[in-house]
Amino acid sequence: MGQLLFTPIGIILVVFLVLFMNGVRILREYERAVIFRLGRVTRAIIGGNGPGLIVLIPFIDKMVKVSLRTVAMDVPPQDVITRDNVSVKVNAIIYFRVVDPQLAIIQVEDFLYATSQIAQTTLRSVLGQSQLDDLLSKREEINANLQRIIDQQTEPWGIKVANVEVKNVDLPQEMVRAIAKQAEAERERRAKVIHALGEFEAAQKLSDAADIVSVNPTTLQLRFLQTLTEISAEKNSTIIFPVPIDLLSPLLKRPTPGS
Repeated sequence: MGQLLFTPIGIILVVFLVLFMNGVRILREYERAVIFRLGRVTRAIIGGNGPGLIVLIPFIDKMVKVSLRTVAMDVPPQDVITRDNVSVKVNAIIYFRVVDPQLAIIQVEDFLYATSQIAQTTLRSVLGQSQLDDLLSKREEINANLQRIIDQQTEPWGIKVANVEVKNVDLPQEMVRAIAKQAEAERERRAKVIHALGEFEAAQKLSDAADIVSVNPTTLQLRFLQTLTEISAEKNSTIIFPVPIDLLSPLLKRPTPGS
């Protein structure tokens, strides 16, 4: 067996086996290959562009693997000046994946780096056109706008941007204090409005009650008797007994001459 390896046939078999093993690749389900044959894009002899077993021509074919899985990329914090001249620091996260491996390799040198740079510049541009209140309250609208713009710019590279999320908005300390004062003032305003509405409703109810009593004086006497009942139930030692003025009015009338 050892002598067979040093024969011309044995050497040819060993060289063929080494070349064959060098030309065999295995791609996973989420991987695709871009194969260059003498500099031109082509397909492998066996297996196409994957997944599964790929057989290349040694020293002639060159394979570049591309993952089709979704990439979650952090966008570094960016210094942004909003439309109302407030300086903030904003970072985000972008979710994207390769939908055309050939474009991702041929049209751009490094699609990961290029996508990151596009996301940073778009983040500064879009947020610079927004006011601070919109940046804090209309987060979903801003995210959708960012996703649409970045997806349009990366489409020629075979990149599909699925989602963009603004993560943190860091405000200056003086702006944080100003927002806190504004929120406190808003709460005080609401409390005063609620108190005024309560006073208005109470006055309106008293006015309605006075109208009812003026139409039917018997209701005042019933209220008087109810008050006496409540006082007597409290077991007080002293009871102030109010006398309705209607009972005393005949006594207070002066007799007319000749009566």
